[in-house]
This record gives sequence, structure tokens and C-alpha cells, in this order.
Amino acid sequence: MKIPHLYTGADNESHFGEIDIELRDIGNSASSVSDPLKSTGIIFRNTTGDYHLDWHTAPRRQYVIILEGQVEIEIGDGTKRRFGPGEMFLAEDTTGHGHISRAVDNQPRKSVFVFLD
Repeated sequence: MKIPHLYTGADNESHFGEIDIELRDIGNSASSVSDPLKSTGIIFRNTTGDYHLDWHTAPRRQYVIILEGQVEIEIGDGTKRRFGPGEMFLAEDTTGHGHISRAVDNQPRKSVFVFLD
């Protein structure tokens, strides 16, 4: 399973990449599962439709899971990616220049943040 990944490169800028979560067969052909990941907390968040957070780093390593609405993430080279319901990404750009987060189409968003540190 491939997961979008936001990380800090050697240039001190945030970049998009992908990580591969290894899945293994659990004894039936209907599903596969990853090994358990340790987490240190989880929060549920409502964000207003006028949300715009200028350049910032992720406060910790965390998975961000979008339940409703969308978020647009912009990195230093101008690349923008949108994440909507059912999508997730791993935010690990805890140092450097960071990224911009903003609401899409003035719509609110519901998200879940799973802390890894």
C-alpha cells in the first residue's frame, strides 16, 4: 500500500514522496494487513472553510486522514496536492521551511491526526 509522504529534504525544503506500507496475507484471499504501528495519540479536528495556515512545519510525525472536505498542501517549489475524503498522508517535515495548508473551495474539513512521536 503506497501512502503519500511529506518530508524535509537535504535542501531544508518540504517535498512530496511515497512510502510503501508492507502488507501480508492473513490466511484468506479477501484481505491483507500491515504490522501494527505504534502511535502516541490521536486527535479529531474540525477546520473551517477559511482555514489558511502559512508556512509551518508539522508539529510531530503524524498521519493525517481526511474524513470530510479537502486540504491543499503547498511546498516550497510551488507544488500543490489536494487530499480529500478517504485519503491520508504521512507528515514528517518537522524541520526546515515547511509547507502551507489551506481549505479548498471555502469548505470545512474533518480530519484525524495519528501521532507517531
